[in-house]
Amino acid sequence: MSARNIHVVGTGTIGEPLIGLLTTLKDELSFDRISFHKRTPLLTDRSKVVNLLKRGAYLAVDADAHQGFAELGIKAQLETHEALEQASVVIDCTPSNVGLANKTQLYKKYMKNTAGFIAQGSEFGFGKMYARGINDAALIPGEDHFIQVVSCNTHNLALLVDVIALQGGGPENLDAARFLCIRRSNDISQDGSFVPAPQVGTHQDEFGSHHARDAYHLFKTLGYDFTNLFSSAMKVNSQYMHTIWFSILVEEPTTREEVLQRFMECDRAAITYKMSANAVFSFGRDYGHYGRLLNETVLVAPSLAVRRNGREIVGFCFTPQDGNSLLSSISAAAWLLGPDDYDKRVQCLREYFFDEV
Repeated sequence: MSARNIHVVGTGTIGEPLIGLLTTLKDELSFDRISFHKRTPLLTDRSKVVNLLKRGAYLAVDADAHQGFAELGIKAQLETHEALEQASVVIDCTPSNVGLANKTQLYKKYMKNTAGFIAQGSEFGFGKMYARGINDAALIPGEDHFIQVVSCNTHNLALLVDVIALQGGGPENLDAARFLCIRRSNDISQDGSFVPAPQVGTHQDEFGSHHARDAYHLFKTLGYDFTNLFSSAMKVNSQYMHTIWFSILVEEPTTREEVLQRFMECDRAAITYKMSANAVFSFGRDYGHYGRLLNETVLVAPSLAVRRNGREIVGFCFTPQDGNSLLSSISAAAWLLGPDDYDKRVQCLREYFFDEV
């Protein structure tokens, strides 16, 4: 496989900024062509497609959609089957459950010429779960051809467990962890699904919401059996950022200063002294790539507290939704095309990380 082509399926809240970031950094990442699939020719999406093409991405469409795009003044360079045949890595960013269907109905036909396929957090069962910096050691070259990047809030949960418990004494140090995921409503780019008032979620199994369940399976790839994770979720009528309240019990007593120092030393975590999601969101809009922060969490430093003789750590943090999924998607793609040096190549993303927001 001489070419190193990346093909992105979908141009939504993850797909669009991912295509933009890949075209910006493709030389640093040692990627060749960046292409993307757009299924439906929509006048409302024309400006998005045109600007992605201006950035250097290649458009792939289904054979029966060529005319529709041409009527919008957009010329596709590839047909869907050509993009998949020529892709070294395929990153699926389609809506929930579409990626799983694509795996069985489409992607398995192209496994001979493709290093791997990556899907996003909603596609439970797509492949090995992955979050950058959490379980890189669990990825097995030549074996893991299907990778599921966990959801944005699962990234956050996993990093909290890692920094607070694992870095404080290893997997045996985690006694229990509880999370409340206070999710923002629809994305600012979406017209539908806004909730008019706080809306609570249900507890689906022994882990509560899917966030703790997915974190369990993520850590399971490292051999950790964290059945002591539990999460609840609710939506609020805001479009800014997800917020997480956490309570993590550890075996080894610690101090607020020690925990805060660990967050400050973690390159995937940012701290903030801002107390509102809109202020953090505004910072990301001003300084992030496509308005996204790539950090996996933004810890609200004034909210951090340690109680019960140093064994319970509580606080709030904000989740840079989409951003941490972009980070892990690019990292997984780089790993598939070069597991020996991918870590060095993805350092080009550092400029989009912040120590403090």
